[in-house]
Amino acid sequence: MYVTDLDHTFLRSNLSISDYSAQIWNQKSQSALMGIATARSYTKTEELLKKIHINAPLILLDGTVIMNPEKKIIEMKVLDKEIGDAIVDIGTNHGIDPFIIGVNKNRLHEVFLYPLKLNRHQKEVLQGYKNDPRMQFNPSNATMEKNLKIVYFGYEEQLRPLYHELKKTFGKSIEAKLSPEKYGGGYFLTLLHPHGDKAHALTKVMEYLERDSKDVTVFGDSVNDIGMFKLAGTSVAVSNALKEVKAVADVVLPHSNDEDGVARYIERN
Repeated sequence: MYVTDLDHTFLRSNLSISDYSAQIWNQKSQSALMGIATARSYTKTEELLKKIHINAPLILLDGTVIMNPEKKIIEMKVLDKEIGDAIVDIGTNHGIDPFIIGVNKNRLHEVFLYPLKLNRHQKEVLQGYKNDPRMQFNPSNATMEKNLKIVYFGYEEQLRPLYHELKKTFGKSIEAKLSPEKYGGGYFLTLLHPHGDKAHALTKVMEYLERDSKDVTVFGDSVNDIGMFKLAGTSVAVSNALKEVKAVADVVLPHSNDEDGVARYIERN
């Protein structure tokens, strides 16, 4: 089984999939399980992956949602409103407001809430969601009854103290990941259910398929992929991956996402 991250790993920087990568992926799907593990939602993932065949469960929104290829949700991990609002209150004390991704009545299509106060990094992110019907203005910063992710974008000097305070306050009640956004120059801090990360999701997928995680090859580039790297039989970092990811990878590719690194590896192996 092969499981790949999308942004900066399998997708090119312009969010496309080359004809070569699509061809290699689809050929391999005839003899192996092919899945993805992404921070993206189902709606955007479906839009981006029209060219390829996925025959394994999808790990979405950093691992908070697992869905089979027939669009049936296998598992969903959420933060409730009480802990969500408490997280937002601490963020407010640090002078920053979050994006909140919550569960809509139609569980395939999430709601993206954006705040009144936006820093430069947040404004850049918001530009990519123009005319997206899932986007809703949230001037009060109130969280939803079921929150899949609470995400802060900004500067390291602001987010690192917030990260440490949230870890100290909530301990193992949340999963907190602080990581550089290598391509935009900022940092992002993601808050999840403690079992809502890619590593727990991969474990659940293997249980669902009644297979051993040691039979999985995973591909990634960022901090949220490290948990998967430690579980899988083979972990592969693209050449443009963060140094923290390369340090724990079994294989570091000589090719980047823009050079079809994942497809080259799959074809060669």
